[in-house]
Amino acid sequence: MTPSSLPSIRLKPKTQARAIRHGFPWVFDNELVTDRRTKALTPGTVAVLEDGERTPIATVAVNPKSRIMARVLDLDPAAQIDQTWLELRLRRAFQMRERLFEAPFYRLVHAEADGLPGLIIDRFGDIAVIQPNAAWAEVLLPQIVAALVEVTAVTCVIKNASGRARALEGLDDETVALMSDLPDAPLPVPMNGATYMADLTGGQKTGLFYDQRTNHAFAATLAKDSRVLDVFSHVGGFSLAALAAGASAALAIDGSQPALELAGEGAARMGFTQHFATRRGDAFDVMTSLAEVGEKFDVVICDPPAFAPNKQALEKGLRAYERVARLATPLVAEGGFLGLCSCSHAATLDKFRTACTRGIGRAGREGALIHTGFAGPDHPLHPQLAESGYLKSLFFRL
Repeated sequence: MTPSSLPSIRLKPKTQARAIRHGFPWVFDNELVTDRRTKALTPGTVAVLEDGERTPIATVAVNPKSRIMARVLDLDPAAQIDQTWLELRLRRAFQMRERLFEAPFYRLVHAEADGLPGLIIDRFGDIAVIQPNAAWAEVLLPQIVAALVEVTAVTCVIKNASGRARALEGLDDETVALMSDLPDAPLPVPMNGATYMADLTGGQKTGLFYDQRTNHAFAATLAKDSRVLDVFSHVGGFSLAALAAGASAALAIDGSQPALELAGEGAARMGFTQHFATRRGDAFDVMTSLAEVGEKFDVVICDPPAFAPNKQALEKGLRAYERVARLATPLVAEGGFLGLCSCSHAATLDKFRTACTRGIGRAGREGALIHTGFAGPDHPLHPQLAESGYLKSLFFRL
């Protein structure tokens, strides 16, 4: 498609175009002139964005069904969004990851921060899992796959359609193989000296949470010769890294039996079956039960799901984070360490830290904050988009 053939959409006269020119990647529906022609555009249509005076300012992807009605693809209004353009963006992302990591297991594309808004790609060796969470990425999926293979030489590509973001864009929830067949077994993934088992088709998200890599590594530095409790463990993120670093024992708690079985398989592959245990149940109930029988651990880490996924859920979510801290604190031995995590972008670092310290205080303890962690470098932060910096972790010595 040539630039001259692209439809155009226009900012309302009083809407400032400065934020877009300075790199903000979204345009909301209330900022646009939404006439009948604009509303009739097919979700995923590539268009030229004009300011209120009809001056072209960017090439965007449009979805009239979404609150984020336009996503900036390129600040050049004459850009051609084709396979060549995709290859340039993917190659830039790929070269950075190749510099950062020795093995090909990482987040390859982190949406807006990699210049591909709404697109997530996680790499698992020769397999890539794509989450096209914006309509334009769904429309251009064949070109994305072709560009991905050209840049990385992966031999299998899976589309993972789970998550609320696709529902907000009016997209399906079907997970399918786009190239080669779906894997018939979980895949072993090496990270921080541990082995994790990733279910690429039936697991949470794309099968593994790469974003916690650096936080797993920090927690592991505290774990040598220690008893470790990993709450909301998923496939054993913190506990397996701790065992790899010399922890004497680790207990993983999660509500998902399949996730715990994958954690157990990872521990077995590492040769740590005798040092690793799992317990399925509601994390709040299990922590309460452990405290009632006087259990103590040298290191306790809690990595719950997003309790505050949006502003409407913020206050309720902060109370939940406070409750996690309050219930986890009694389980930490004197002089031990407590790690608390949040993947809620609506809960800012300050608000999350306040909730955690309040919970520790209400449990009758006090502690020093020794480390604040964020997502790893394969999850870059878009400097103008707070949502891309969602992950926080706080480590206290109690």
